[in-house]
Amino acid sequence: MSANLGAWLCVLAAVAVAAVLPPAADALGMNWGTQATHPLSPRIVVQMLKDNGIKKVKLFDADQATLSALAGTDIEVMVAIPNNLLDLMNEKDNAREWVRHNISRYHFDGGVNIKYVAVGNEPFLASYNGTFDKVTFPALQNIQNALNDAGFSEIKATVPLNADVYNSPSANPVPSAGRFRTDVTQLMTQMVQFLANNSAPFTVNIYPYLSLYLSADFPVDFAFFDGLATPVVDGVNTYTNVFDANFDTLVSALAAVGHGDLPIIIGEVGWPTDGDKHANNALAKRFYDGLLPRLAANTGTPLRPAQYMEVYLFGLLDEDVKSVAPGAFERHWGVLRFDGQPKFPMDLTGKGQNTMLVPAKGVRYLPRTWCVYNPNAEDKSKLVENVNYACTFADCTALGLGSTCYGMDVNGNASYAFNMYFQVQNQKDEACDFQALAVPTQTDPSTAACNFPIQIAASSTSGGRRRTRAGPLGAVALFVLALTQLLISH
Repeated sequence: MSANLGAWLCVLAAVAVAAVLPPAADALGMNWGTQATHPLSPRIVVQMLKDNGIKKVKLFDADQATLSALAGTDIEVMVAIPNNLLDLMNEKDNAREWVRHNISRYHFDGGVNIKYVAVGNEPFLASYNGTFDKVTFPALQNIQNALNDAGFSEIKATVPLNADVYNSPSANPVPSAGRFRTDVTQLMTQMVQFLANNSAPFTVNIYPYLSLYLSADFPVDFAFFDGLATPVVDGVNTYTNVFDANFDTLVSALAAVGHGDLPIIIGEVGWPTDGDKHANNALAKRFYDGLLPRLAANTGTPLRPAQYMEVYLFGLLDEDVKSVAPGAFERHWGVLRFDGQPKFPMDLTGKGQNTMLVPAKGVRYLPRTWCVYNPNAEDKSKLVENVNYACTFADCTALGLGSTCYGMDVNGNASYAFNMYFQVQNQKDEACDFQALAVPTQTDPSTAACNFPIQIAASSTSGGRRRTRAGPLGAVALFVLALTQLLISH
């Protein structure tokens, strides 16, 4: 073989290898939530997943349109049974019917590559006060048994759990002291044994952001991976970030019930980009810039070093009707905007390249028309009442303290609220009146910091899931109202 021929063969081999390597890290998946007034069409989302090399997706239901769009893609899928169906799954016949309807008709060669069934979503959350404690484990058993009986033993049932199911005692707050919460210890022991018997993984949602959000004393740098925080020393192990510490607290809790080697999936991890002073694009980028290279390198944690870690980022898209009970940030977890447009540079390969995600293609928008406050309105006495109405039926979380649109004057606040409602209502003429306090405009009222969005046209959405109420008036809307009243009084 000549030197030139050998060189060319090496080049061709390198090209061939590059052609088959996915753009995203093999272990990386995405959570695809759809709690939006105008969710993107499943086919648009699936194409976007493929364009970005994302090979795994975690759902929160088993929606027919979503599963149909995933058919033939070979994307690994975790379908889900919502918490409100867990009680029904306690009947074996119902579990078998659910498997027949949601697994059997999709999981075949050329169909949907279903790998997991999520039984509930954080059902043992402490704030649920035991609502799902008695129904979750029987549902898990019945679903896995139904899968096995239907010939799908390769599909594993798991329960995505919040990290509050385990902790370390306050007297010794280190990962090695991790134990399951006392009120669920017996239940968790039984469930972990069942998972182990069926070669199924333990699934946990870990949110460093929430550690920061829930405690004013939490060291900011410990939420990130860049080594700037004061380390936590636990025997021979040192922790420089809360993710590793949290993960290893779970490993210790599993070991305490005899299953320290049980596979662990990170069902959700991410960083929001609005709705709080620590929720912004810059900090989200900092978080992912630290997390993704670690995943690509299989860095692992002190108790599980140099190990593959299956992780699902939360989330793919912003969702404008998610509950804001935990905080206004809940509607802004997406690495992409509601319309599938990237927010900040993000390299899913973990190589640290300053690249943007591939945006959604084929998205159609409503006309470039906004609804704004009418400065010439004669009667302004009902302004607060109308802002209240708009923010009850649309998403005003960007106006809250520390958010991207915080700090505008009364006209700006009212304009933002009116426009969000106008867009949710598909720009209907009657949706931009507010007792003569609003007028439509073709001039973009956005500022350098605050974007006034144009909503997706109906043909770009999935149609059957559209919701018109953004939820009850919460803390954000009350804050906006109070701010508006204060501005008016001055």
